[in-house]
Amino acid sequence: MRHPTAWPLTLYYDGSCPLCAREIRALRRRASPQRLQLVDIDAPDFDPAPLGFSRSQLQDRLHARFADGQWVSGLDATFWSWCAAGLGRWAAPLRWPLLRPLLELGYRLFCRLRPYLHWLPHPDGAARCRAGVCELPDTSGDKDRN
Repeated sequence: MRHPTAWPLTLYYDGSCPLCAREIRALRRRASPQRLQLVDIDAPDFDPAPLGFSRSQLQDRLHARFADGQWVSGLDATFWSWCAAGLGRWAAPLRWPLLRPLLELGYRLFCRLRPYLHWLPHPDGAARCRAGVCELPDTSGDKDRN
C-alpha cells in the first residue's frame, strides 16, 4: 500500500475491549486530531450503516478510513494509526514481509479471543458506567454465603 496523503485517518475501535481501550488511550495522547480521528463503535449513538458495514463486521477486525475514502483493516489499520500518532518506528515490523504472515496469524487469533477478554480490567474503570448503571461481575454465587 502506498503512503497515504489524505489525513486524517479515522480509526473505528471497540471501546468495550480492555486491551483496545489501552491502545486507544496511548494513541489519543500522541496523535493530533488532524492526523487521527477515533470513533468508538461501542458508543450507544454509533450507527455503522452509513459506512457500509455492520457492527459485527467492525468488531471482528479493526477498520480505519483515510480522508480520501480508502479503507484499511487489521494489521494495516494498526500500522497506519500508529504512524498517525508518530509511532511508525514501533509499528514498522507490521510491514516486514518475512514477519507479516506470523503477525497476521497472531492477529486473527487475537480477534477470535478478544470477545472473551472482557474480564480484564478496563482502563476507564468506573467511567464505563452508563446511565448510572455499572456492569459489575456476576457474584450470584456469593449471595448464599453468610
